[in-house]
Amino acid sequence: MELQLIDYQPEYQPYFENLNKAWLEEYFTVEPFDKWMLEHPEEAILKNGGKILFVTSNQNIIGTVGLRYMEDGVYEMTKMAVDKTYHGGGAGQFLCQSAIDKAREMGMQKLVLFSNRVLKNAIHIYHKLGFTEIPVETGTYKRADIMMEIVF
Repeated sequence: MELQLIDYQPEYQPYFENLNKAWLEEYFTVEPFDKWMLEHPEEAILKNGGKILFVTSNQNIIGTVGLRYMEDGVYEMTKMAVDKTYHGGGAGQFLCQSAIDKAREMGMQKLVLFSNRVLKNAIHIYHKLGFTEIPVETGTYKRADIMMEIVF
């Protein structure tokens, strides 16, 4: 499977929303903060200097990830999702590595993420690519039982 990285365009918003709602609804629930971010990514992520990336295979958008500003030098890697039919094909690792590379390129000092231990494959990818576990900051997501960071 040949994977390509593309940047967010306004017409891709439904992909960003639907890819993420699929896994959120399967494992958890769509929290109000998720809903706002997914329905208004320009306001929630892009306007503060963030990025949204997509991975394509054969011109089909199959996954996405966002980099959301938290504080100077610190961004959250958020809303990483891959279409279930493409799981196991390397798209998740490709997206995660691409987000790390983009964070470095943008001059970030630290990239953090919130996740849940039930998402074993995702946690495995994060560890593999250099994220380390840190104490969870409460309040951002109810479902978060693990927080990780990578320092540049």
